[in-house]
Parts: sequence; structure tokens; C-alpha cells
Amino acid sequence: MSNVETAPQALRCGAAGDGGAPAGTPRVEVLSAREVPLGGPRAMPVRRTLPQRARSLIGAWCFADHYGPVDATERGMVVPPHPHTGLQTVSWLFSGEIEHRDTLGTHALIRPGELNLMTGGHGIAHSEVSTPATTVLHGVQLWVALPGEHRDAARDFQHHVPEPVRVGGAGVRVFLGSLAGSTSPVRTFTPLLGAEITLEPGATLTLDVDTAFEHGLLVDSGDVRLAGTPLKPADLGYVPCGTDTLTITNGSAAPARTVLLGGPPFEEEIIMWWNFIARSHEEIVQAREDWERGTRFGVVQGYDGDPLPAPALPNMPLKPRARAR
Repeated sequence: MSNVETAPQALRCGAAGDGGAPAGTPRVEVLSAREVPLGGPRAMPVRRTLPQRARSLIGAWCFADHYGPVDATERGMVVPPHPHTGLQTVSWLFSGEIEHRDTLGTHALIRPGELNLMTGGHGIAHSEVSTPATTVLHGVQLWVALPGEHRDAARDFQHHVPEPVRVGGAGVRVFLGSLAGSTSPVRTFTPLLGAEITLEPGATLTLDVDTAFEHGLLVDSGDVRLAGTPLKPADLGYVPCGTDTLTITNGSAAPARTVLLGGPPFEEEIIMWWNFIARSHEEIVQAREDWERGTRFGVVQGYDGDPLPAPALPNMPLKPRARAR
């Protein structure tokens, strides 16, 4: 998925947090989403919780879009071929179906409960279009920043269907990392956690988690509390490192769906602009020029239409932002 804002912000994505949770109940920071049009002002709106000025990353997770449910027969997803560098994309659906094509030659469908992970280190391009059979589109699109030693990693595409596990009054699907006795085989370049958690009405779930990880809980639906802190749909609750358990409660009379993200703090300074993650302004400029010239990223075969043009760069050099505290 593309960060298709007409004037995308340059963000410094780095480690955030206070270095450890206080004794007892962990501190929860509530991050609210902002609405962004995907593909232009008439396109499908998405709710973006990462990145933002208050907190740029959770582990290596640097981008989180949450969309739907939307009527795909009137306003579906049509994202033309667009480039990526220095990151991995994670696609996860709750409902609907998206056709993915990339410059590896991959032609795949994104379906509910199935992970598609694409690596665009040195450079990859892809398109995403909801299928004609899709009536309701609903899901999340996530990005993972690649560490410096792997920022030019080769193009790659992985698909995985995690088996659901039952934990108390909840169902858990672990698509990255390990949780609740389930481990994903999908390869990443830093330790990560990604899982969909659906709680039954009135259920409370306590999960053992890695104390070296910071965590974020994105709420899709339900009256959810994370460590006693209320979160409304589209909120993301952040918990710093040092916590060994997380307690999630569904106070509603209907199921509650959430997505749990985690990882150790990402200590590197990076610049994120449009669809590129880099370490300097010059790298961003070069990636944009390569895309506009039709080099480096390859061609997406099978998409009927023009690629997405890159927005104009700002009039000042892109710089890392100050570390969030």
C-alpha cells in the first residue's frame, strides 16, 4: 500500500518510550488516528495511527493504516504501481479480497486471515486492487523498517496462513513472531510480533509477552481496555518495554477485534518520506529520481493503467526528527 498523500511528511522513526514500565500496571499511551485518502481525495479513506509526531515507531513497525468496513462496490481499493525502499509491507484483511502484483512477478490474492509480506529493500514496486467479488473491504496495512545492514535486501514475497489458537475467551492468529504458544515461520530482519486477537463478549485475556518488546494494540471494534486504559475503535494503545504481561478486556456485548504489534525499540535514525525509508535526504532524492525515470524498481506486469507519480519533494532537505520521549 502506498502513502499516497499529496504532501507526505518526512518523519524520523526511532526508538521511543521511557526504557521500562513502572512497577505494577503498565503505563498505556493512547494514540489516535488521522484520516488520509488512499489514492487521492476521491479514494478510499484510511485511518493512520503510525507514524505520527507523538510516536513514530513501535519496535520496527513504522506505519499502520486501518481501513473499513467500506462498501467496495462504490469505493474500493485501486492503488496503481508504486515503489518501496528500505521496508517490508504486511497486508492483513478482516474481510474482502485484494489482488497484489509486484515486480518480482508475484500475482497473489490477499484474503482474510492470510498474511502477505513483501520485502522492498533496494527497491520493489507493486499494485493493489480490490477484486470485483469484494463487497466489503476491511483490514490493516502495516510497514516494517529494515535495519541498516539489511536496508538493501533483495526483493521477496512471503505468504502464510496462521492457525487460530484459543486462549481463554479469545481467538489468536499470530502472523509474525510468537505469542500464546504459536509461532509464525515468516522471516523478518528484526524480532517482531504481529497477531490478530478477537475477544468474546465480556472476556478478559492476559498474555505473557517479551519484556524487551514495546507493544501497541490497535482496536478495530469493541469496548476495549488495555491494562485498564480504555481504547476506542481506531485507537492504538502503546506500552513501553519492561512489561511481562498484557491484559486486554472486552467490555462490550459483541466480539472485540484487535491487532497486537510489538518488537524491541528500533534504535536507528531513519527518514521516511512517501513510500521510501532511507538514512539521508540524498537517498530519498535518488529513489524518487529512479522511480520517475523508470529504473531500479522494475515493471508491474498485468496492471492496466499508469504507475503512480511521485509527489514533489519539499523545498528543504529532509532530516531525521527528534526522538519521541
